[in-house]
Amino acid sequence: MHNNPKEPLIHITKRGALPWHRAWGIRLLAILVALVVCGVITTITTGLDPLAVYATMFSGAFGTVRRSWILGQDLAILLCISLALTPAFRMHFWNLGGEGQILAGSLATASCMILFGETLPGPVLILLGIVASLAAGAFWALIPAVCKARWNTNETLFTLMMNYVATQLVAYFVIVWEVPKGSGKIGIINQSTEAGWLPVLAGNRYLLNILVVAVLTIAMYVYLTYSKHGYEISVVGESEATARYVGIKVGKTIIRTLLLSGAICGLTGFLLVAGTNHTLTTTLAGGQGFTAVMVAWLAKFNPLGMILSSFLLVFLRRGAGEISTIYGLNQSYGDILTGIILFFIIGSEFFISYKLHIRKSGKKVAAQESTAAESATAETAAEETAAEAVAAEDTADKKEVGADV
Repeated sequence: MHNNPKEPLIHITKRGALPWHRAWGIRLLAILVALVVCGVITTITTGLDPLAVYATMFSGAFGTVRRSWILGQDLAILLCISLALTPAFRMHFWNLGGEGQILAGSLATASCMILFGETLPGPVLILLGIVASLAAGAFWALIPAVCKARWNTNETLFTLMMNYVATQLVAYFVIVWEVPKGSGKIGIINQSTEAGWLPVLAGNRYLLNILVVAVLTIAMYVYLTYSKHGYEISVVGESEATARYVGIKVGKTIIRTLLLSGAICGLTGFLLVAGTNHTLTTTLAGGQGFTAVMVAWLAKFNPLGMILSSFLLVFLRRGAGEISTIYGLNQSYGDILTGIILFFIIGSEFFISYKLHIRKSGKKVAAQESTAAESATAETAAEETAAEAVAAEDTADKKEVGADV
């Protein structure tokens, strides 16, 4: 007996690069399917009208002018963190220390505002806060970068560890500067003088943050796409051996890139403390250092694409909070809907990168083989007929030649 290996029921092959419109079409289809699934679940579990729930989510994000500005501010902060992590991720340095680097920058900013709020002029204090936050964030990223470049340590664990250190450092200084004593919090820093606060543009305190991040997005896109450093980051990410072969100093590139990544995270901390929150807490970053990883990945580390992915996540978060409030549902219910939508969006990336092939049934295979055999027989018969016709023509030609002779 011969054991013929069976073809697997499903096998996967990698796709070539899809045109951008087809890739986005798959993503949009995934979102539509996710909305249908969420609608069915909502109807079954709560009896609510899914369309009304979606309208409430939209209202939670854009229902008033103030809500729209808050959404823009949240989008800007999340986008800023994503931009900070992108250079490191492109280099395949898995910087999961965004939270700690943000806290380091926010601590530096708060320190400047508290220690020099009564002695330095406002513009000088703001400039000092910017420099201090950039330096603090860069230093917090420099430590794991040097260890990676010199001793090839695991950057994932190292940067995660640095988050906990930064959290405890902030907690210590919150107790040192707490107002009033025993409250366990700092409160609004320089509330009476507003020393170190960013100026309000056009009557809106969120506008300056949004403009800063917009400029930073364009600058990061140009840096990664058109600069020599951006090219070196891509080469190191593809292959360190290739990078060394072409003369790129890998260790230097790692350190330089992480300095940039940490500095932008530190700037995010400055925008939070000096721009909007005007206080310091251990939860200031709100877990966005980890959410930014998803934002960057969904956009394939493209700074312009991160605008859309940041908007999607912020919109879902604010919409989930609104439906929980309006319908009296548990906050977790909105998070469940958000999770389902994200599951489909992330899952769609599989179908963009890979193609599924399903094994055909035996009858279909036999029918196809029979059809193929019949086609082959027909082709053979046609070839034989054509050959006979040619031979007949040759014979006729020879007879004509003999008759002429």
